Amino acid sequence: MEVLQRTANRGSIATGGYDIANSLKFEEDNSEVIATTNQAAGDRKTWTFSAWVKRTEITYDYATIFGAEFTIIKFLGDDRLGLELYNGTYYSLITTQKFRDTSAWYHIVAVCDTTQATASERSRLYVNGERVTVFDTSNSPPLNSEFAIGQAGSAGSGAWLRLGQFFAGSDYFNGYMAEVHYLNGTAAQASDFGEYDSDSGIWIPKEYTGGGYGTQGFYYKFDNASNLGEDSSGEGHDANNLSNITSADQATDTPTNNFCTLNPLDNNWANVPIINEGATNHHSDSANFEGSSGTIAMSSGKWYWEIKTMHSDGNVYMLGIGSTQYGEAPGTQSPHDVLNFAGLYLANSGTEGGLFVTDSTGGSVYRNAFNPGANYSAGDIYGFALDLDSSTQTITFYRNGSNINPSSGAALDIAGACSILPVTVRLSIYEREAQCNFGGYTEFSISSAATDANGYGTFEYAPPTGYYAICTKNLAEYG
Repeated sequence: MEVLQRTANRGSIATGGYDIANSLKFEEDNSEVIATTNQAAGDRKTWTFSAWVKRTEITYDYATIFGAEFTIIKFLGDDRLGLELYNGTYYSLITTQKFRDTSAWYHIVAVCDTTQATASERSRLYVNGERVTVFDTSNSPPLNSEFAIGQAGSAGSGAWLRLGQFFAGSDYFNGYMAEVHYLNGTAAQASDFGEYDSDSGIWIPKEYTGGGYGTQGFYYKFDNASNLGEDSSGEGHDANNLSNITSADQATDTPTNNFCTLNPLDNNWANVPIINEGATNHHSDSANFEGSSGTIAMSSGKWYWEIKTMHSDGNVYMLGIGSTQYGEAPGTQSPHDVLNFAGLYLANSGTEGGLFVTDSTGGSVYRNAFNPGANYSAGDIYGFALDLDSSTQTITFYRNGSNINPSSGAALDIAGACSILPVTVRLSIYEREAQCNFGGYTEFSISSAATDANGYGTFEYAPPTGYYAICTKNLAEYG
């Protein structure tokens, strides 16, 4: 299970310089696509595509990033990355490396330039600044060959340039995209879009200043919520077909500030939920406890997040934090088997609540029962304020903005539940659904748009003073 920590940001935070404010969330279940009809006949021999992507679901056929007709950049069903050029014959680069880290952002650059005399230079792939040289499949296109990308609009909708979907109406992308450039007629380098951070040594974005977008190229920043297909290249090539994309899909989870999400790689539980909507929705649809966890681990600091309950009666919500370790062998975990779990317990019909804690073995359970103010209801938003800096270590629960802790709202001591660090957000839910908001993106509507004191995150309720969104910029400062 991948859990992102401060010492392993894997290309997801810069210590200064160029900053990316927004990304766009794509969801296969909603058939979300951005497409543009070709404005004019373009260059079919030479082009460059650059984008930062964060995957939220893995191991499915196929996760399409960009393409037109059968020319496509995608993750395959086994999570290899592929660039396929097609003009009646496929010319493919399929990596040996697999890309399964859902806690980090990948910078992907694909270059096609069939005018190159050297065959191996006619198609190239870069990931996080490094040129990929090891492939399971590698065959170069012929000199001066032409491909679907660059065809005029008269070729039909199949020739539309698109993000997030194969042209035949399937193979959608699940995850986030940011800082998307398509240069038609220009062969660029990965170093035109990114650089190595001088402090951390990781690959980070930099401002692209090279131009060369041609008659079809574009630059999507996704910073205009009313026009998420707006072209910022100066060429005016806005996307004109935003299928099921709305302002609600805009996110602040970006390569320069990576937010916590739910971790689809956490398969240690006996029953694994459906995780979707930018890895913020946990859906337990079987008659079992199904568990999930966050992608960011915390050893210190003060942190805030929100979870919306989508049901008002029936079974159990267990919402809180737990060690990144488990008490039993992978694949066997019940909700009690997470080492040092501490969180809010919402039981049948909403009549019971309280602090539910396991000890350091994961097997002995005790509960500090209290009525959290009222029966939980569909649509309630619970806030969690976790303090790992105090000597006792505490957690405070909020329901729709109101403190529901007993003893006049005093923070609850969970020091015993934090003896094994680091911890991460944990959910265990019985046949119910929860929508999480870590601040970078959430499925539920936000009316107040509160942020933490650093201006990070978008929450329904303001984080308590001194508490921060779980994201890499805050982690670097307080983690």
